[in-house]
Amino acid sequence: MKVRWSSAPEPHDYPAAQSYLGLLTDPDAAAQLVRLLSTQPITLHKAKDILRAARLPLLALDDPYVAGDLKRIRAGKKLSPVLLVRGDLNGAPLLIADGYHRVCASYHLSEDADVSAQLVARVV
Repeated sequence: MKVRWSSAPEPHDYPAAQSYLGLLTDPDAAAQLVRLLSTQPITLHKAKDILRAARLPLLALDDPYVAGDLKRIRAGKKLSPVLLVRGDLNGAPLLIADGYHRVCASYHLSEDADVSAQLVARVV
């Protein structure tokens, strides 16, 4: 079974990303990151690499959002690309601004699954 990805994130993904990023930085920087994300091309990254770079654990199969995404995958429905903010080599991890559960659902199918994403560098 292979994950099918939409060609662009859902419109509600950007406000969700901004809400999350607003917990990590000031509102103006969060808004700027989301504006930049919305202009980025779609790229593919391995599920295992995203989780490692973000330093996040794999959510369990019984997580309701992961289970829901796996159900959508089995039904042949497309998932929305994830929204990522690049980490750095000074210790800041990759941020999954939106789509953590979609990354985990993909990983449960195969750690080498390609995950569709928009990726932006951190605002300094």
